[in-house]
Amino acid sequence: MTSALVDSLRKGNRLALSRILSQVENGSPEGLAALEELFLVTGSAQKIGITGPPGSGKSTLVNALARELRLREPDKKVAIIAVDPSSPFTGGAILGDRVRMLDLQDDKQIFIRSMASRGALGGLAEQTQALSQVFDAAGYSFILIETVGAGQSEVDVVDLAHTTIVVDTPGMGDDIQSIKAGILEIADILVINKSDRPGADQSASHLRNMVEMGYAKRSHAGKHSLQDFSEKAAEELSSEDWIPPVLKTVASDYEGISELVDSILAHAACLHQSGKWRVKDQAAIRATIRHQLIAGLLKDFKKNVPTEQVEALVAAAQDRSISPNEAVRRLLAYNRSNILESSE
Repeated sequence: MTSALVDSLRKGNRLALSRILSQVENGSPEGLAALEELFLVTGSAQKIGITGPPGSGKSTLVNALARELRLREPDKKVAIIAVDPSSPFTGGAILGDRVRMLDLQDDKQIFIRSMASRGALGGLAEQTQALSQVFDAAGYSFILIETVGAGQSEVDVVDLAHTTIVVDTPGMGDDIQSIKAGILEIADILVINKSDRPGADQSASHLRNMVEMGYAKRSHAGKHSLQDFSEKAAEELSSEDWIPPVLKTVASDYEGISELVDSILAHAACLHQSGKWRVKDQAAIRATIRHQLIAGLLKDFKKNVPTEQVEALVAAAQDRSISPNEAVRRLLAYNRSNILESSE
């Protein structure tokens, strides 16, 4: 059944795509089998991460980007993966991005998939990478990945995306402080959205100054303007030459979206020209293996170590009879001994 679904997906069947996405997100054996088969035909799509503080208008920006990409590249399909935060109490999520993107629903070359973070940190859900792999294999040329919007710790998207867009808005306090730590450094493109608000020019100036200071020591600094992001200019650049442009948009009115798409396509051209595309792809595979290895080790640990054993050592640490480090050492030793016994 899995092979038949995969064949249907490869032929453009949206129902087959929906079913495989659900299987993969739920971690079912059918989903894992589909991923195994689909991985061999991935590697072509440009994965575009959109991250930034809550309230910066990421969903509206994604909506506008999808429309512009379809107008610019009418023969290419666009996928949207929108990660919504889960409730820490119920585990549920609103998954409201579909509501905010209703005007895209009639375009059959756009597929929107919302998913709950389910407690995963870093702005993505555990299966975000896997879903992007399915869309890649299904022939989607652009995959827009909107992160939760939790703030400065949201950097996992850089392991997944070829192009990372960091979105800020004017009037959110200290514009530099709001996104500088951990998240500014991952930006390939910086966007001041809602730039019709007061302070937009100042916010853009602050960010450009930060970018210029960060690249001032490079010998090529000044060779290309921060606004010179045409595909022709990108062909002359190496991956080290790329200087993140700072752009202003009003996504709700589609202002600045054409220039943003210019920058996205130029960045892809730069990555291909420099060979960095393959480097990013290899880094994403390495990150996937690392995440899956950690998940597998944790699963084995839960299988090998009884809950009562964990709780007993946690209680001992809480009573300060042993240290947390000692509790961890004993749990790992217990796990190793069970593994050795099962292999004999």
